Parts: sequence; structure tokens; C-alpha cells
Amino acid sequence: MTDKENGQVRVWDPLIRIFHWMLVASFVVAYISSEDLERIHVWSGYLIGGLLIFRLVWGFAGSRHARFSDFLFSPRETMEYGKSLLSGKPRRYLGHNPAGALMVFALLFSLMLTVISGVIMDTGGAASAVAQIEQAVLPAKAWADDDDGEHDGGENEMLEEVHEFFANLTLLLIFLHITGVVASSRLHRENLVRAMVTGYKPGKAKE
Repeated sequence: MTDKENGQVRVWDPLIRIFHWMLVASFVVAYISSEDLERIHVWSGYLIGGLLIFRLVWGFAGSRHARFSDFLFSPRETMEYGKSLLSGKPRRYLGHNPAGALMVFALLFSLMLTVISGVIMDTGGAASAVAQIEQAVLPAKAWADDDDGEHDGGENEMLEEVHEFFANLTLLLIFLHITGVVASSRLHRENLVRAMVTGYKPGKAKE
């Protein structure tokens, strides 16, 4: 869809914009509530999980620029884009550029592992998950005799560390993402944050 009067092109559909800002808000809430507000932390984590499921579905069934196929670049394209960034004259993309695409996939991956590890802890912990696997694949005696709790505690502690690692990795990726958005906005002289609010971007790059 194009607004011919001012040369704007609709890039981001309403659902992808709602997803984006809800994900931002829910991650902020989850991160700052992780120490003292456990239930808020847990429910915001489940909200993130639901948003991620939507994004996976919308990555195949959504509008053009929301689909993964629109920003699935080859290693060669990504490297060439990186070189163009160093030259200060990168190619402009209406949707995600190769660097932005890498960031999207990295954020989705990191958030998924954060949510999965959090859900396991909330639904019985690593000990419960490990016990179920052991019951399915090992003789009964192999797991039934482990009643001292040391194994369970170690598994839960390790899972908590995994959860915290990917939560912190996600935060780092967010800062890198913001840096990339600011840099790309300046290079192409367009407001990418506003585009994610309105859904529209200039049809042509500004000279």
C-alpha cells in the first residue's frame, strides 16, 4: 500500500507493529521484575512466549515484509552488506536489511531459549523434566534410588544459569539492535522507530 501524496509506502502491517511493541514492553517488565516480583515475572514471560509463537506463525503467513522469506539472506549478501556499511553507503531495504535480519533471528533464538528454560522452571523445574526423561529411557532403579536431592538441585541451578544467560544475552542484543536502528536511520535519513509505529516508510531514499 502506497500513500501517493507524500511518497510513503506501508511496510509493517498492524499485527507486526503490535507484536513488536508488546514484546518490548513485556521483556522490560520481565527483566526488571525478575528479582522481587516473581509472579509478574512469570506471567510476562508467558506473554513473551505467546508473542513468539505468533511471530513464528506470522513469519510464514503474514504480510510480505513480515515473512521470513523476505529477509532470509545468503552469507554472501550479508557479507556484501557489511562491506557497504563500512563504506558508509549501504544499500537501502524497505524491509529488514541483512544486518537487521541477523538481529531478528538472534533475538528470536535467544528469547525462545529464555522462555523455554523459564517455563521448565515454573512447571516443576529441571528435576521434574529430567525425571520424566529418565523414567522413559532408563530402568526404574536407575532413577528411583536417587533420593538425596543433590542431582535435582544441581539440575535446577544449571537451568537457572541458562535462563539468566539468555536473558542477559537478549538484553545485549537489544542494545545492539537499538544502535543499529539509530545508525541506519542516520545513514538513510529516515526515522525507523516512527516507521514501526505508523507502518510507513519513504518509498525512496532521501538524497
